Amino acid sequence: MSFPPGVMVSAPSSGTGKTTVMLGLLRAFAEDGLAVQPFKSGPDYIDPAFHRAASGRASFNLDTWAMGDGLLDAVAGQAAGADLCVGEGSMGLFDGVATRGRAGYGSSAETARRMGWPVVLVLDVGGQAQSAAATALGFRSYMPALPFAGVILNRVASPRHERLTRLGMERAGLPVLGVLPRRGDLTLPERHLGLIQAVEHPDLEAAIAGYAAFLRENVDLAAIRAAAAGAGAVSGALPRPPAQRIALAQDAAFSFTYPHLLEGWRQAGAEILPFSPLADEAPDAGADLVWLPGGYPELHAGRLAAAERFRAGMLAHAQTRPVHGECGGYMALGEALIDKEGVRHSMLGLLGLVTSYEKRKFHLGYRRAVLGADMPGFSAGAALRGHEFHYSTIFEQPDAPLASVADADGNPVPETGSLRGNVTGTFFHLIAGEAP
Repeated sequence: MSFPPGVMVSAPSSGTGKTTVMLGLLRAFAEDGLAVQPFKSGPDYIDPAFHRAASGRASFNLDTWAMGDGLLDAVAGQAAGADLCVGEGSMGLFDGVATRGRAGYGSSAETARRMGWPVVLVLDVGGQAQSAAATALGFRSYMPALPFAGVILNRVASPRHERLTRLGMERAGLPVLGVLPRRGDLTLPERHLGLIQAVEHPDLEAAIAGYAAFLRENVDLAAIRAAAAGAGAVSGALPRPPAQRIALAQDAAFSFTYPHLLEGWRQAGAEILPFSPLADEAPDAGADLVWLPGGYPELHAGRLAAAERFRAGMLAHAQTRPVHGECGGYMALGEALIDKEGVRHSMLGLLGLVTSYEKRKFHLGYRRAVLGADMPGFSAGAALRGHEFHYSTIFEQPDAPLASVADADGNPVPETGSLRGNVTGTFFHLIAGEAP
């Protein structure tokens, strides 16, 4: 299977404007009639929904720590039929973990090098001018084998500021692909886990159209397209489905499932049956498995506690068939959830888990789990790789642990997941199982 050439939009750090650039590029190229395939480097489950809104194509994660070569190839192969790939980096270009994973350390630079995508480096040049070239030059030189397309200068204050900054880039031999004037109206709304979800944006279409117009005025789109490289052929298989008929919770409270998993399930012929707990819908009575993804149940705890049809359907299903929850879904399977005001809400009670968002503690990082018991799609002894990202504190976790869980460096973590009868749950979001 062949895939088209591409570029990687990255930056020295978070907060430099790369998401604005990414969404503007996707929409501008799509408006020009190109089929643009978006990707996200690393374990992010919010950005891909924005990518899809901007490009009209599903966006997929590429993760060198969690994914082996075969899965990376299979995910890259989802670009078949596109004209151009545009990847968005996470954090800083070279940021990853200290211990190597399946195919690398999880950095955006590794993804770009593996795919052959030249890096478009978005630089926030506020508070500096010629000195920005030293930063860009260091990023270009740090990994010699990494292809480098050039820089986009962001938050430029004036024509004089632009002239001085360009002078530094010329002396360093770095192509300037665009210059974005400073504007305060281009940021996306955020909450405690980062950006709000795409479906919650009050006027997402207008925002993305504005980004595209802004980039058309200030970025050399033709030069970026000409810099795209890395076309080639790949092979590999996406993950197999954990059941044939999967009832999948999908609404503002449960929305975080990695796109490559859903696509793998569909390609293998599984039937995905969406339902909304927030709308008090029960899972399909004929489903083989109910899967509750992560999301924001802490923002909707009162509605979930009052959803009687949802509760009755879940309890009935769990009597005879498996149920699995990830992060927010795991919390909803528990006995209770305490919101940020300290109010305790009864959850499904399929597990004994009690969590609190009132006493917040940040949990972030890769996870490797070795299952101590079967879970949907995997047998006891299987090793899984995933990612944990939440602020909830565990008050009670009385059920049998589902797995032995460690961080990227092999240090054990206490969030072992839970098992009770047909019900399993974990705080980490599944990315991939390790091949035997």
